[in-house]
Amino acid sequence: MPTVFLSPSTQEWNPYVNGGNEEMYMNMIADRMEPYLRSSGIQYVRNNPELNVRRAIADSNAGNYDVHLALHSNAGGGQYAGKLRGIDIYYSPYSPNGKKLANIIANNFEQIYPIPSKVNTLPTTSLGEVTRTKAVANLAEIGYHDNPDDAAWIRNNLTPIARNLVQSLCSYFGIPFVEATPVRKGIVSTDGSNLNIRKYPSITAKIIGSIPNGASVNVYGSTGNWYVVKYNTITGYSAQDFIELQ
Repeated sequence: MPTVFLSPSTQEWNPYVNGGNEEMYMNMIADRMEPYLRSSGIQYVRNNPELNVRRAIADSNAGNYDVHLALHSNAGGGQYAGKLRGIDIYYSPYSPNGKKLANIIANNFEQIYPIPSKVNTLPTTSLGEVTRTKAVANLAEIGYHDNPDDAAWIRNNLTPIARNLVQSLCSYFGIPFVEATPVRKGIVSTDGSNLNIRKYPSITAKIIGSIPNGASVNVYGSTGNWYVVKYNTITGYSAQDFIELQ
């Protein structure tokens, strides 16, 4: 299943005009992304908020992630302080998949941001979390935290923003978006044979693991006649007919 390195801002020194700071709000968005990531079958690791961006890049590159997603908010500064609005999604001009993901994220943000025309995708050769990570990378500047309207929009839309970002990741990975539900326990109940875990919710999808009859699994969500499950270290899709929820 897909794996994402989620890297919310560590910049607690960037204050929001209406209280709080960039690190706080971007981590609040990441917190709200987690249930949607789990229910949709996307595995994730988050950066260490006590460390700097250089360490986040190193930690990302030390793993085998499909996407590195950095979450930030912007500031006009100087003569533009408090005057600018908008969302910018940065990607490497040398990464076709990075551009593809940036376009998906931007198109989805246009559905929830109050000024769709101010949602942009921008190439960058200078942002380290985009240019120095081996995974496909985007850096999202989600509004301007020195603008009262943008800061209020972020604060009042943390869950819609988180949900929107996970929808974008699902679209990029080509997997169903599954609404977040509480994690449940399930018991595999077959004729005695193992239950397959598949990469996609289809009987023709690649088998990526199996669960013994009678074994307990975590059930993160459901789509069609399939559960999103985790057994040991494997996350994928298993047929609902053979799992009894506890």
